[in-house]
Amino acid sequence: MQMHSSLAESARQQTEAVPEDWEATYRQMVLYDLAADIELGFFLAYYRNFAIPRIAATLQRNGEITQRPIKRSYDTAIVTYELICNGLDSDRGRHMIRLLNHVHRHVPGSNDDFLYVLLTLLVVPLRWAGTHAWRAPTPAEEQAATRFYQELGARMNIGTIPSTFADAEKFFDDYERKNIAHSPGGAQLMASTVQILKSRLPAPARPLAKKMLTAMFDDDRLTDALGLSRATQLSKATLKAVLSARNAIQRRRPLSTKPHFVPGEEGSSLYPNGYRLDDIGPENIMTPASEPNHEPS
Repeated sequence: MQMHSSLAESARQQTEAVPEDWEATYRQMVLYDLAADIELGFFLAYYRNFAIPRIAATLQRNGEITQRPIKRSYDTAIVTYELICNGLDSDRGRHMIRLLNHVHRHVPGSNDDFLYVLLTLLVVPLRWAGTHAWRAPTPAEEQAATRFYQELGARMNIGTIPSTFADAEKFFDDYERKNIAHSPGGAQLMASTVQILKSRLPAPARPLAKKMLTAMFDDDRLTDALGLSRATQLSKATLKAVLSARNAIQRRRPLSTKPHFVPGEEGSSLYPNGYRLDDIGPENIMTPASEPNHEPS
């Protein structure tokens, strides 16, 4: 496999990375080496929560996704990238963790539910990159990513977090096998957010957004739960061909010297002039009074 020397050198360094450098190793993978595919993996991970009826019901009751789908999607991504770029214990990282803990303080759900949501950000992007990126994540990158979400989960008071990627995958697969199912709430959330994918596509491709999405999912159980049509062999073959051509080109280009994300920088339709940390977060914060079956005293 012919590869640009800068890609080969970075891949070598990522392969030899030591466990103590877990934040730097994960940051390098997300912002440089596998940036486009990890971002797409985060995007796909976002949808999987809608296929869990308990989680979908909570998200639907809150109303953020149905009322402000673009803001919720962008803000979720910004929080994730802020934590990765700056580090969990940086000032900006601590701000984002306080936001996460504040938002989730009164959200109903079991520890397994919260752990599943956390692990979607680990398992889905790494699996996508392992199958579709110009190179697969190295074992050191898998270990670094796992440690990142283990540390993040600990700061969010989530218990029993897997310490290896293999254990994370096992929990993830077992949870989905037991819990993925169709629900009206999940289908509504899916319908509200598919416009985000459409907005990112050229106008001629927008009618194909759902077909592209199901081809990327490549999971009939998931698409059934979300109320989407199953991917066809043609759509999956087309996706594979497009990604193969992209990867062939990418392997011959130098590694980008600009990070995939710069904290606070402009670059989206939602925040065209950049954003402040206080701009990020939902408008509707679930409180005990907003939970179902709550009787005011």
